Amino acid sequence: MRRGCRYLDSLKRISRKQSLTYLMATFSILMWSTNLPATRYLLSYYSSGSIALLRSVGAVALLVAVGAAKGIRLPKKKDLHMFAICGVSGVFLFLVFQTLGARHVVSGVGSFIINSSPVFTIILATVLLKERVKPVCWAGVILSFCGLMVIMVNQTAELSFNIGIFFLLLTSIVTSIFNISQRSLLKNYTFLEVVTYAIIAGSICMTVFIPSTIPELRGSTLTANLILIYLGVLPGALAHITWTFALSRAEKTTHVTVFLYLTPFVATVIGYFWLDETFSLWSFFGGVVIVAGMAMTNLLGKTQKTEMKQS
Repeated sequence: MRRGCRYLDSLKRISRKQSLTYLMATFSILMWSTNLPATRYLLSYYSSGSIALLRSVGAVALLVAVGAAKGIRLPKKKDLHMFAICGVSGVFLFLVFQTLGARHVVSGVGSFIINSSPVFTIILATVLLKERVKPVCWAGVILSFCGLMVIMVNQTAELSFNIGIFFLLLTSIVTSIFNISQRSLLKNYTFLEVVTYAIIAGSICMTVFIPSTIPELRGSTLTANLILIYLGVLPGALAHITWTFALSRAEKTTHVTVFLYLTPFVATVIGYFWLDETFSLWSFFGGVVIVAGMAMTNLLGKTQKTEMKQS
């Protein structure tokens, strides 16, 4: 009888642990899903550079505060160049390209494109790190590229050449560069340390936008400024912390990373209700094909560890 009670207590503890893990993962996905809709809303008040600068300020403030409380270590001098690469690719270029692309592409389509970054990460890992990839992994890569082509052809047919698609593809590519670059750092630093110092490095680059940002701040609204703070603090910082927590508590990494495939669909719903966005059935089909290819690549044909970064 006592053994049965202990077994039931154990199951309850596991259930509570799993529930908290999935809750943290869901929170991160919801926050990241608001990235593009919120950015598109802010483009009515700010330029792309100003949005990137101001949202990074909020992220830095929270991460530095959390880092100080956690007692994170300072980066070693020999690793500064890698933190700089992560900051330039995963923060500075990511935010600039994302906001430039968001001006021309609706949230749902844009999110599908940006979230194809694991596919580019696989390709870079194969070329630069000489990682071996299973045939099923390449099948997933090809499938995702087919989905990208469907979206590109459809957007081109509707709007002539859509420059936004180009910028969002660049966003996905620089994300994959960040994913590759952070691997060496994660051998010696925690994820919180890597993210904190990468965002600080990226924010330093964004100081070039200060002259144009100051006058835009004066002409903005309280609502727009609150959304900027939200983007920096929640999707830009806190979502990374909760995501790391979920990964550390999950029984298997795939139990959590599978949540990432929901991001474009949630972004589509948010864009529809918030911004009255719509897009063609073909674009949605292309997005579904991209997600299917990513799932095939990451769940069935992983190389070693493919980090999936959102910002």
